Amino acid sequence: MKALARASIAAWTMGSSRIARSGSQARQTSPRTARRPTVEGLGDDVGAAELARRVAASLKRHRAERGLSLDELAVSSGVSRAALSQIEGARTNPTIGLVWKIAIGLGIPFQALIGAEDDKQSRILRAGDAVPLRSTDGRMESRLVSPMGSTDRIEIYELRFQPRGLHRSEPHGTGANETVIVVTGALRITVRDEKHDLGAGDTLYFQADSVHSYENRSSRESRCIDVIAYGRG
Repeated sequence: MKALARASIAAWTMGSSRIARSGSQARQTSPRTARRPTVEGLGDDVGAAELARRVAASLKRHRAERGLSLDELAVSSGVSRAALSQIEGARTNPTIGLVWKIAIGLGIPFQALIGAEDDKQSRILRAGDAVPLRSTDGRMESRLVSPMGSTDRIEIYELRFQPRGLHRSEPHGTGANETVIVVTGALRITVRDEKHDLGAGDTLYFQADSVHSYENRSSRESRCIDVIAYGRG
């Protein structure tokens, strides 16, 4: 019995050592894994606080330049006064849908709310610098890939849709248009009552001054490049 007890203790000790070594190795190797920062809404901890502050400062500046009260912006954007106050005070992380509505209500490009001004002639945006924005359900991810200031009326996005991912977009203003190039998977884009089913390599151009939506009806991820050109009106 004593021999059996000693053997059991030895086996337990060896097992504990292996577990400890395994945990230590996991802790040592995990920081080496480079991952592109992601957030839910403008949510999680990687870059979200800075992005929320940037949106708050941009919102306050653009609202002041236009002489709009919170109540007036609430009417033009469809976002409640309480929500606008929270966003402008950097007390909440708005979703991608709210940022779009606010930009439309102010009559400015989306990136004017999330980008930083840059006077350099050449601009570079590193893959890890752009924090992706996600829809509320997390099935759609949008990443701005055109550096702020590269052009004042054109924005370029990388969009990713998980299976059953659906995103409904508000009109982007008079004269706005979009060009969508599907890179992988399949995507259905609905513009007004027109439905367009696209596969990898397909391109769709449409007037984006009306309600439109993007839907991944397949069982695998879809990825596309979306170029938005704003009108001058």
